Amino acid sequence: MLALIICIITILLIILSILFFPSINLGKIKLGSYWFIAMLGAILLLLTKSVSLDGVLTAFTTNNAVNPLKILILFITMTILSIFLDEVGFFKYLATTVAKKLKGSQTKLFFGFYALISVLTIFTSNDIIILTFTPFICYYAKNTKINPIPYLISEFVAANTWSMALIIGNPTNIYLSSAFGIDFIGYLKIMILPTLVGGLTSLLIVYLLFKKSLNQPMESFDDNVEKPNKFLLITGLAHLIICIIFLAISSYINLEMYLITLTLSVSLLIITTTYLLIKRKKIVPIRATLIRTPWNLIPFVISMFIIVLSLNENGYTKMIGDLLSNFNPIYSYGLSGALFANLINNIPMSVLYSNIITTNIHSVYAAIIASNIAAFITPIGALAGIMWMSLLKTYSINFTFKNFMKYGLIIGIPTLLISLTTLYIIFL
Repeated sequence: MLALIICIITILLIILSILFFPSINLGKIKLGSYWFIAMLGAILLLLTKSVSLDGVLTAFTTNNAVNPLKILILFITMTILSIFLDEVGFFKYLATTVAKKLKGSQTKLFFGFYALISVLTIFTSNDIIILTFTPFICYYAKNTKINPIPYLISEFVAANTWSMALIIGNPTNIYLSSAFGIDFIGYLKIMILPTLVGGLTSLLIVYLLFKKSLNQPMESFDDNVEKPNKFLLITGLAHLIICIIFLAISSYINLEMYLITLTLSVSLLIITTTYLLIKRKKIVPIRATLIRTPWNLIPFVISMFIIVLSLNENGYTKMIGDLLSNFNPIYSYGLSGALFANLINNIPMSVLYSNIITTNIHSVYAAIIASNIAAFITPIGALAGIMWMSLLKTYSINFTFKNFMKYGLIIGIPTLLISLTTLYIIFL
């Protein structure tokens, strides 16, 4: 019972921290409160022996796909490849180019941005796309005197729907698929259709919601963005493409995915740093990439893993699993996963569900869909939502928690149900 009490209090404090005090200031150091609280909860569980130290050490040293350290290396190093491309100006250059070509029509611009963000999200990461495109959309809307909300919502929805397509699109995809030995191609074969149907559904709903606003005129946009450094751009794109190819064939060449992403991210950093030093240029893109890398996910995921391990050792995960097994696994794990993600965030939900799910592969894919689309419903549903809301405040965009939920429920529930139904049809 003590383990359950500590876990509940920790989760409640994490939610409150996200809503009311997202950061903690320790002198000049600014820490994310959500991972700091999670870490304190995990330490308390260890100190009270609510989770065994041997069990934790075994989980972190066992050479299998469920090892959280391998999963963290995979996500962090894959993120470095995406952030680097952003730092050399690749994403902003694409966005500016699209905006110039589609000027004059908000409807064309709306669909153009949605298509661009969707494609980039598939091959990079939803978090990186949101961090890159949100400031650009705010800047663009201000200069063309258009309503930014339709574009911001379509950006957020696109990034968190099309992130389902590949394992690398979201850390939750990586965690759940790795936990059950799903390889890159096997994942793609199942998830491509639910992603396509979910993506088109969400696009249609967002368009219908803002159709009237998109018919309004817009002023011209003329911003000359600097072209990315050719060598850095080609090197970054080459590493990303090679990485995706090797991830696709990893199961055939018997090479673990985290080793692929680790090798290529280190190679990218070494090659580009060497180039900049030889050219006697400042290593600004490298430094900025490393600063922007989400290192705070490491203590957060490790802490949540310990919290879930305590629930597992005390029999609570089995109780939840027994309850969900009484219903159709796709809908029970999909709908409950979306609910849990909006109570405890989608990363802890994925860690929890990796322990709840036994052998039913249908449940794994349902939980993956839930972990992505849950981001629509409340800002708590995903770290992407927390970052997105924070960015909107920075750019003085008035978009409240209530606004988020209003649009989130309208878009998220139909998209979730249709995506799960598509998955159900696939497994018939």
